[in-house]
Amino acid sequence: MDLKDVVRERYAEAARRVGGGEASCCGGSGCCGAASAGDDPITSNLYAAAEIAALPAEAVQASLGCGNPTALARLALGEIVLDLGSGGGIDVLLSAKRVGSAGKAYGLDMTDEMLALAWENQRKAGVANAEFLKGEIERIPLPDQAVDVIISNCVINLSGDKDQVFAEAFRVLRPGGRLALSDVVVRGEVPAEIRRSMELWVGCVAGALEETDYVAGLRRAGFQDISVEPTRVYNVDDARAFLSGHGIDVDAVAPLVRDRFMSAFVRARKPGTAQRPTPDSAT
Repeated sequence: MDLKDVVRERYAEAARRVGGGEASCCGGSGCCGAASAGDDPITSNLYAAAEIAALPAEAVQASLGCGNPTALARLALGEIVLDLGSGGGIDVLLSAKRVGSAGKAYGLDMTDEMLALAWENQRKAGVANAEFLKGEIERIPLPDQAVDVIISNCVINLSGDKDQVFAEAFRVLRPGGRLALSDVVVRGEVPAEIRRSMELWVGCVAGALEETDYVAGLRRAGFQDISVEPTRVYNVDDARAFLSGHGIDVDAVAPLVRDRFMSAFVRARKPGTAQRPTPDSAT
């Protein structure tokens, strides 16, 4: 089974768990290894209560992200937004409300179960300006220069071809369009064995880029004004139970990984002049 199949099955199972009424897709033996969603330092407390109060519970429960890109993107009324790896739809529904009836939010996902869950959440939320597309983030099913903003929540780290993801994002953005990504990033060198174990815990499936490689990849695609802002820094104590279960001496490796694994907000812009409302008019 290749990486894409592993990711698809894991997220399909997460959707089935939520659809079956289980409290969280990350609880128990779920994707992130935490005892419960509330205990997980990666996926917990990402959204303000006021933000999610009007959303279906299933949209919140299906969130597998590591940040809140909708809050950090400064979305403007009338903008067209695309969420790469939209899952149960939480960030799409929040984005749709922020851009208003004159704007639109697309969600892109490759997992049938997640798409079905997202459409049901869209129906329950009564959000008319949201649409979910089936496809892969390496081959976005939209025409050139179709959107103003691309967001993503802890999904690009799961791709086996990040250069292609960045190239596709550049293609579908309008001139002056911007990226606002939450993702897992590695800062500095980490021993290979520990990196693999920490990535399995942090991202469910390994693949996080080192910070300088992330920036270089975006620059190769043509982006400018690139920045990486840590939002949560993880350490061995956060992953103690998971790593101990994998036969790793947690105390011995702690100094090697301290402040190296993080969720970060990655910003970038496509050169050119934006034709849509600027972020200064954000809601």
